[in-house]
Amino acid sequence: MTVLKDKIALVTGASSGIGRAAARLFASEGARVVVTARRQDELDRLAAEIAAAGGEALAVAGDIRDEALAQHLVEAATERFGGLDIAFNNAGVVGELAPVAEMSSAAWRELIETNLTSAFLGAKYQVPALQARGGGSLIFTSSFVGYTAGLSGMSAYAASKAGQIGFVKALAAELGSQGIRVNALLPGGTDTPASFTNAPDAGPEVLAFVEGLHALKRMAKPEEIAKAALFLASDASSFVTGTAFLADGGVSIQRG
Repeated sequence: MTVLKDKIALVTGASSGIGRAAARLFASEGARVVVTARRQDELDRLAAEIAAAGGEALAVAGDIRDEALAQHLVEAATERFGGLDIAFNNAGVVGELAPVAEMSSAAWRELIETNLTSAFLGAKYQVPALQARGGGSLIFTSSFVGYTAGLSGMSAYAASKAGQIGFVKALAAELGSQGIRVNALLPGGTDTPASFTNAPDAGPEVLAFVEGLHALKRMAKPEEIAKAALFLASDASSFVTGTAFLADGGVSIQRG
């Protein structure tokens, strides 16, 4: 039995990594999906893969900081598939790593707009669509950084992701009586193209260090985080809302 049968889902940041894995998984579980990211060619490849596997996907490229895109995505889901039941707001950036005294104001604003303001813009248009369907699931990819850990040079990232968690808690209280569940998903280190462990200058010692931070002594595969997102999207988590849901391989409890 497919757990998202007849559901309509939106996934942001879907061109690679966690978002791509989640879009493929949601589609394989019966959802019709709208996928977005900045790279149209990668989205088209993803949509073709989903279609080849028997699913349905609509690819819409754009910048999640753009309010017009947030509105268009919901309109596209409604026009193409009939509404919206699930929104996985996954897109985000790590941004500039620097001590706070050396960080530019422009870099701070860009990161906050990309990671936090985009969450507001997404919810602004997604919530009415979920209300029209009688409920649904909102998910935001946050981070253990700023929640269970503070890392040097990541003040802007931590602020944006901690802000997401506060936003999630307020939304969950606001929308719970309407059958809308709202949760933050907090991954640990994940092996994606954007991970700094895959940077051209990152040697094996960087990977070993990051793996060692986790109680499981490894990084996650994107598909593992996608399964956590599927749990939050599906009725398996029907009594789960307002949470900072850790899928972090034990990085939050590892101290040696």
